Amino acid sequence: MFTNDQRQQERTGKYGTPRLQYLQELVIQFQNTNDDETKEKILANLANFAYDPYNYNFLRQLNVLELFLDCMSEPSEKLVEFGVGGICNSCADPANAAIVTQCGGIPLIIQCLSSPVRNTVNSALGALYYVCNESNKDEVLKPEVVDLIKRYAAAEEVSLSFSNLARAFLDKHLSGN
Repeated sequence: MFTNDQRQQERTGKYGTPRLQYLQELVIQFQNTNDDETKEKILANLANFAYDPYNYNFLRQLNVLELFLDCMSEPSEKLVEFGVGGICNSCADPANAAIVTQCGGIPLIIQCLSSPVRNTVNSALGALYYVCNESNKDEVLKPEVVDLIKRYAAAEEVSLSFSNLARAFLDKHLSGN
């Protein structure tokens, strides 16, 4: 559910932790732990906060988008899954999409298209849908990437979500080609 200042105040209450402070505590916990399972849980939590536009400024302020990108090159499939999930969730906002692009996120997202984890592929397709624009379409719309997305679009018997996301991507970014 999307939040605004009034709703956040009502939910937090007089003695609750403000959202920025809570997110900062999560980031600090992530940075200070060496336990993979704890990192996965924290990153999944941060990715869930990336759904809500109310949190976008906080995520940018705390460099959480960069944290998501860093996790996308980790050996842990779960960290990759939650990292690209956080990117997908936050990139509906053009400012977030620009940060992802500026920080070299496009190749990381494209790499996720070949993941054996379905959620990772779905999030990668969604992230590319939002990130691709006139200034980076040459990087995103490489023939090998478009071919892979076309295969996902045709694979509705394997995964309807892959197919629907891939078709939406192709409709938006290749309809004129």
